[in-house]
Amino acid sequence: MSEPELELSADEMRRLIRLATERIVAHIESLPRQPSADVEGAAELARALREPLPEDGAPYERLLDVLFDRAVPKSFNTAGPGYLAYIPGGGLFHSAVADLIADATNRFVGVWLAAPGLAQIEADVGRWFCQMVGYPKAALGLLTTGGSLANFVALVTARRERLPEDFLSGVLYTSDQAHHSVQKAALMAGLPPSRVREIPTDARFRMRMDMLSERIASDRASGLQPFCVVASAGTTNTGAVDDLAAAAEVAREERLWLHVDAAYGGFFVLTERGRAALRGIERADSITLDPHKGLFLPYGTGSLLVRDGEALRRAHSVHADYLPPMQDDREFVDFSQVSPELSRDFRGLRVWLPVKMHGIGAFRRALDEKLDLALWAADELRRLPEVEVVAEPQLSLLAFRVVRPGLDEAALDALNRRVMEAVNARKRVYLTHTIARGRFLIRICVLSFRTHMDRMQMAIEDVRAAIAEARG
Repeated sequence: MSEPELELSADEMRRLIRLATERIVAHIESLPRQPSADVEGAAELARALREPLPEDGAPYERLLDVLFDRAVPKSFNTAGPGYLAYIPGGGLFHSAVADLIADATNRFVGVWLAAPGLAQIEADVGRWFCQMVGYPKAALGLLTTGGSLANFVALVTARRERLPEDFLSGVLYTSDQAHHSVQKAALMAGLPPSRVREIPTDARFRMRMDMLSERIASDRASGLQPFCVVASAGTTNTGAVDDLAAAAEVAREERLWLHVDAAYGGFFVLTERGRAALRGIERADSITLDPHKGLFLPYGTGSLLVRDGEALRRAHSVHADYLPPMQDDREFVDFSQVSPELSRDFRGLRVWLPVKMHGIGAFRRALDEKLDLALWAADELRRLPEVEVVAEPQLSLLAFRVVRPGLDEAALDALNRRVMEAVNARKRVYLTHTIARGRFLIRICVLSFRTHMDRMQMAIEDVRAAIAEARG
């Protein structure tokens, strides 16, 4: 009988981990020196990496070379200190180790009975999140792949709680600055596009509550069924935080489900300033939080919190004869009964391990630093001639543009694009843009745990130099 080919010896397992660790540590140590983004020639690389299904194996060292010498470098440096684009994800090393442990032990956490201790660790993480936002004991926290899935689960739950089985007359309300995943979640939840209302925003890009109330009244008068409001706690466009207390009051008066998409901004509730900005979030029926943003974890770690945990069960609980018994004791959680997933990875460990190792205070201090850095950047930009800060940082994201007398909007957009591209060409920081009310704006989002004052100083230096080049 031949030896099992897929079972590695203890020595071989140690060798794989040792060689990978050497490459990973060298990569992380070099992050500050790496370009903030490098995708030049990426299409050619992608074509070169196309290959048929291999029949035979290749040496492990050669495969590591492909990854670390070719594939990884041609990318946005999302784990580096200069990544100020979109909404940064951190990539804590502790979580990578946690994933190694979770994947190697390969326990099934979708059903409590299959791994009670590990399921409890993940349930603890969900309860920590509920505690952070001020939810009651009846709340339930669920880990997802990200904010998109969390928003989807929230809207399905809201639909089940607030609408009858024939739900096509239901109407959902969100702002014209909401994340596109809200629209996508509504579609996947079965709502026609015509039943999603985009409410205009004010000068600070926050949903106008007066217009929200007017639209709800108009829809009711037309025989429709308003059922859900989705407010934002930190938009991707400009970092805007809707008036959550006012949104909660509208939802209460109109008997609507209030969901807060706090994927970017939610974890700032750990800070005093963030809690003030997010006042009223504790009144929401459900909240999306992304640990792979505000807790600096690797991509693929999102969460949904629901004030009434039983609502998740009512929306998702089904039975099959081949499954083991589910828990009647609400002290324990069968994650398959409160979410769309049965088979899933053990996500809780990648949150639990770094929080247990450092305590939540370390994360609070890091988030406070990001608030400080965003305010500092806004102050520095205001000192630059021809710069207008269009969206002040409500948390750690701001948007600005270069203005020049005599240029129309098209010319100003082109000028700002040139400035942004000149900043990015220096490869010390990477910025992205948005289009807000027809204007091209340059964004800065400070959220990586590796971004500190030295890198922000580089960012302002490069913006100043890029403006000077554009002027010449």
